[in-house]
Amino acid sequence: MASCRIGELWKKDVVCVDSGVCLGRVDDVEIDSQSAKIQTLIIFGRPKFFGLFGREDDILVEWCNIKMIGEDTILISNM
Repeated sequence: MASCRIGELWKKDVVCVDSGVCLGRVDDVEIDSQSAKIQTLIIFGRPKFFGLFGREDDILVEWCNIKMIGEDTILISNM
């Protein structure tokens, strides 16, 4: 895949290749307003006890940690 739209990122699972753990799906992105490049993928924390006790911490994936963006999955390392 040569290019990917931001809207397509929300459909992809994020998997850590070091541990094999699926971290979730991309919920938001952080963009550098000067260069207009994506800096960070944000995965919202999972709800605690059906959301009654808030959420776990969000997972921030720096762009440099992305190893591959596939059709269904984003592979990352160094989490």
